[in-house]
Amino acid sequence: MVIKAICLLSGGLDSATCLALARRDGYACYALSFDYGQRHKVELEAAARVARSLGAERHQVVEIGLDKFGGSALTADFAVPKARSLEAMSEAIPLTYVPARNTIFLSLALAWAEVLESSDIFIGVNALDYSGYPDCRPEFIEAYERMANLATRAGVEGRTRLRIHTPLIRLSKAEIIRLGAELGVPFALTHSCYDPRADGSPCGECDACLLRRKGFAEVGIEDR
Repeated sequence: MVIKAICLLSGGLDSATCLALARRDGYACYALSFDYGQRHKVELEAAARVARSLGAERHQVVEIGLDKFGGSALTADFAVPKARSLEAMSEAIPLTYVPARNTIFLSLALAWAEVLESSDIFIGVNALDYSGYPDCRPEFIEAYERMANLATRAGVEGRTRLRIHTPLIRLSKAEIIRLGAELGVPFALTHSCYDPRADGSPCGECDACLLRRKGFAEVGIEDR
């Protein structure tokens, strides 16, 4: 029996590892990415590469245009924070937070899951080595899952009970990289940088770049 799952895929190493885990566990994976007006749109090219490499059944990119609202260094003309210490990253919610992003992403994943008659959504959120985003916390995911099972026809009729899988939520970046290496995740195809150069190469100084570098250094694996 084929069990379908929606896998949110940004093109970064966390979501790639999450997709690899779902594939390992036998799910037929439908990868879902978003063109939301982000400055690092190059991540969508990475997502397409990862989806092909890891054998996704389909890769869907949805345009939602959160840049029309702005409010984030990823969707508006604000400077992306650079060269911050780990302590500074944990002090407050940073400018790279995109208002309601995961709430919106999960809503669209929920819609596709209902159409595909899928009960499973995978998202690579992480509550340890992250930049303080409120929509990466376990409390948010638990609340969203409860809401999702009240909000769909499939849930009300008892045909499915949706589960939001967050296998990386309590892992450090180093632990995620170690797990991804064991699963054969093609890290060289992924992209993490929030503020890439014109040629798409990483800046090396934003929070995402620094956390990635720290993780690879702790594991002792070269980041290609």
